[in-house]
Amino acid sequence: MNAIAQLIGRILLASIFVQAGYRKLFDGGIQGTIDNLANHGFPFSVPLGYAAAAGELIGGVMLILGFWTRFAAIAFFIYVAVLAAVFHNFWAMEAAQRAQQMAIFYFHLAIMGGMAYVAAFGAGKISIDRR
Repeated sequence: MNAIAQLIGRILLASIFVQAGYRKLFDGGIQGTIDNLANHGFPFSVPLGYAAAAGELIGGVMLILGFWTRFAAIAFFIYVAVLAAVFHNFWAMEAAQRAQQMAIFYFHLAIMGGMAYVAAFGAGKISIDRR
């Protein structure tokens, strides 16, 4: 039962990133990412945007398969922490945006919690890692 729960948890966590990376790379969503990076002062926003999208897609697939799972979980933990702090810093926003950005910020914290569990306990028996 634990192995199935770990697999389901990995699939659910990964689905967020797989769909986001796919949408950015293959469904016209990359320009919004590039513009958002540029608007926040990131240099090299075009290659950085593509790298983020590819990382989301590839890392998500790694989580689903249970391949280098702990590495992927730690990378996503750090990635999502940066996203939360830089792009959803609700504490510095006007009241009109604050509630929505706070919700997204806490959504990111929940993802980080899931990634911390995956990093701590591994992929489980139903995985390429099998740990």
